[in-house]
Amino acid sequence: MQSHNAKKIKSLSVDYPASELIINKDGSIYHLHLRPQDISDNIIVVGDPGRVHQVSRYFDTVDFEMNQREFITHTGSFNGKRVTVISSGIGTDNVEILMTELDALASINFNNRKRKSRRRKLRIVRIGTSGAMQARTRLNSHLVSINAIGLDNLMTFYKLPQNKEEKNICKELKRHANLHITPYFTSCSEELLKQIGYDMIEGNTITSPGFYSPQGRVLRAPVKNVDLLHQLRTFRFGAFKLSNFEMETAAYYAFGKMLKHEMLSVNAILANRAKGTFSKRPLAVIDSLILKVLHRFLI
Repeated sequence: MQSHNAKKIKSLSVDYPASELIINKDGSIYHLHLRPQDISDNIIVVGDPGRVHQVSRYFDTVDFEMNQREFITHTGSFNGKRVTVISSGIGTDNVEILMTELDALASINFNNRKRKSRRRKLRIVRIGTSGAMQARTRLNSHLVSINAIGLDNLMTFYKLPQNKEEKNICKELKRHANLHITPYFTSCSEELLKQIGYDMIEGNTITSPGFYSPQGRVLRAPVKNVDLLHQLRTFRFGAFKLSNFEMETAAYYAFGKMLKHEMLSVNAILANRAKGTFSKRPLAVIDSLILKVLHRFLI
């Protein structure tokens, strides 16, 4: 029988071939073009690359910048604490790249391509925008995603732990909304929820693989389910109901859970789908959420 220490030594001896962990000539990881020293353990993620500057303009200093594809990174300090803000672009496929490569920066020694004996635990907060499903959710409010359900297929390629109740919620949602895929269910970091989202509207968020038909919008392209918005809005599993749409949170929570990093997603509610309304001051609402997160995250 192998001892615990023997298993640990074996796991640390695993190396990652050049084709699997791609390291650029400057020692940075492939897509993000970041080296381990370029990121803080405190990370803010945003979807829109243009929003990186909207966050970092409040930093006391910006000591490092990297512009690579949709992944724009600024690292500096706020209230004397080191912090990184980085953009993912839109969608869970980009989140997979971002979270996998951030974890590699924290967990793998790039010199010998082996796992670190002492990995860095990252604390990551997504600041995003979202549309509310329920009529009572106030426009221009701030919502924290307690749970997230993914309608994309990303987790069919991963072993995401889910308990019986989570699986039952997803099974019933698939039936109720006539979905052709089985959703996945995951949750936020309790630690970051208590620190940052304690007074926000609490929500159960749908992560969609698109902005239009996958969120129940019908324009000119023919769609399979014209009633999707109504079906999602009326879904109930006991006291559980859905609150809002966006396009990344479930993947962030899944990778946070699988890779053992703290992850929280907070949302500026810019649309109310039940009422058909949209914010008249979206930039101000996002800006107020950015400041709230900065002051609560970096204390």
